[in-house]
Amino acid sequence: MFIILTIIISGLIIGLIIIYNRFIHLKNQVDAAWSDISIQLKRRHDLIPKLVDVVKQYAAYEKTVLERITVLRSQSQRIDDQKDLAVTGQLENQLSEQFMQIKLLSESYPDLKASEHFTRLQQDLSLIEDSLQHARRYYNGAVRLLNTQIDQFPDLLIAHIFNFTPRQFFQMDMN
Repeated sequence: MFIILTIIISGLIIGLIIIYNRFIHLKNQVDAAWSDISIQLKRRHDLIPKLVDVVKQYAAYEKTVLERITVLRSQSQRIDDQKDLAVTGQLENQLSEQFMQIKLLSESYPDLKASEHFTRLQQDLSLIEDSLQHARRYYNGAVRLLNTQIDQFPDLLIAHIFNFTPRQFFQMDMN
């Protein structure tokens, strides 16, 4: 009887350890995925001043688009991205809309469109947007796996005991 009880208790402890370690793995995966998004957002934000400067040289009277981009960049850098993903997503969507305005602006200024520096910045921005889209997909996949495990029985009991909470998805329209 003692041996059977020992085997059962050992099995429960091993099961608890396996489930806990799976939570840690998924949590770390979500954190690493968010780090990838943060890096891409930072690259995007670092590119903005260069893009704004080039456009200013060609289109001085298009100040509203340029000012809006600058304001959105500042707002986006001030918030804690991981705490309020909805606000981050909205600001980044607005930035994407303003980038589209710059692309349209380049159509109005053939000299700007022909500028090698502007073309390079546009290509860099496109690469960053693609990388951001991939990072967002990976992050949301990692969040889905973590949230699914938190909701499953018996894992939800362990999640509650060790304070694992569901994470928010990062919603952002990718143009």
